[in-house]
Amino acid sequence: MIRKRSLLRRTAAVVTAGAAALVLAACGGDGDDTGAAGHGGHHASASESASTPASPSASQGRHNAADVAFAQGMIPHHRQAVEMADLAPDRARSAEVKKLAADIKKAQAPEIRTLSGWLTSWGEEVPAEGAPNHSGHGAHGMAGMMTDEEMGELEGLSGEAFDTAFMEMMIKHHEGAVEMAETEQADGAHAPARKLAARIIASQSAEIEQMNEFLGKG
Repeated sequence: MIRKRSLLRRTAAVVTAGAAALVLAACGGDGDDTGAAGHGGHHASASESASTPASPSASQGRHNAADVAFAQGMIPHHRQAVEMADLAPDRARSAEVKKLAADIKKAQAPEIRTLSGWLTSWGEEVPAEGAPNHSGHGAHGMAGMMTDEEMGELEGLSGEAFDTAFMEMMIKHHEGAVEMAETEQADGAHAPARKLAARIIASQSAEIEQMNEFLGKG
């Protein structure tokens, strides 16, 4: 009887140990699978996180002299367009001209910040605020810029005369920006700058067409 109980105890212990081993194996297997999945997921996520910062970083590294010239020329160019647009609320007669001026300012002011950020990240000079219109970085960088005399003339106008002069000057100004953007697309290496150039070409070409229609030249 004692031997029988001892045998039963031994059998129970073996069964219990076997069950425990199975549970541990199952847990170990789950842990391995999770670990593998986790490591796989981790590797994928590490790869993604590595590629995410590397992408802009690499992109920022791929710039050339054309990109620098584009940014250094477009900043004062945009600043002057914003300056011209600021004259419209108090001087323009046409609601269309006022809206056009507001749209120009809304689009170009953030682009100035973007261009300035690129130059800073490249260790290049950001054109100073209030720099003379003719002191740009390369002749092509100043394409379409108004002279001080033209800006003074525009400031002295109001009503319909302002509307006409504003649009005629802004058409010339936009044509210069499109020319600069086309040069960037042809010669630039910085992908975001080339993308911005494409946006400038599209938006300002559309505004040129709109202004020509307002002037009856469309």
